[in-house]
Amino acid sequence: MVTSANVACGFHAGDAAVMRAVCESAAARGVRVGAQVSYLDREGFGRRPVSVPVATLTSQVAEQVGTLSEIARACGTTVSYVKPHGALYNRAADDDEHAGAVLAGSGTLPVLGLPGARILALAVAAGRDVWLEGFPDRGYEDRPGGGRRLLPRDRPGALFHDPSEIAGRAVAMADEVDSICVHGDGPTAVAAARAVRSALETAGFTVRAFT
Repeated sequence: MVTSANVACGFHAGDAAVMRAVCESAAARGVRVGAQVSYLDREGFGRRPVSVPVATLTSQVAEQVGTLSEIARACGTTVSYVKPHGALYNRAADDDEHAGAVLAGSGTLPVLGLPGARILALAVAAGRDVWLEGFPDRGYEDRPGGGRRLLPRDRPGALFHDPSEIAGRAVAMADEVDSICVHGDGPTAVAAARAVRSALETAGFTVRAFT
């Protein structure tokens, strides 16, 4: 159903055994592996704002990418891109310091992110490849200065669960992004991913890895 997998690197979820299992499965199926780096916050699943010095965050990102890269190589694949998770994803969209820490800690990996995010602008300026993603299972809000950001999860309309609705939203945004992200931690995640892929193919899109 998927062509790329954003893999938690142990800081918000996952461990060596889980990373190994995912990388082995991805390698066997030709699915690209991405490092989904986050703040060190397993209790909050990386979705709570965290105050951390930039130098520390840079080291933490490097540790996460390094751990997943080592496991991926042992499984016969590689880490193809980096993508922040949760609170770090949202902050890196607007905060140059934390965006820069993610970039500094991830070497030259291509970056997957929200259209208009600062982390993508900084990555382009550094000569790195960037890819745009959309979230059909999440609501958006327009910013006063222009652009769009994800609605906070505690706001009405922030989360979508119905697979058919998610699939319709995926088709509507597919022309504007390189990757469609379906969150994997919801009760309808598998059904939603299946519906999204089917709807995209029915609409005439070729579903393949974006990297």
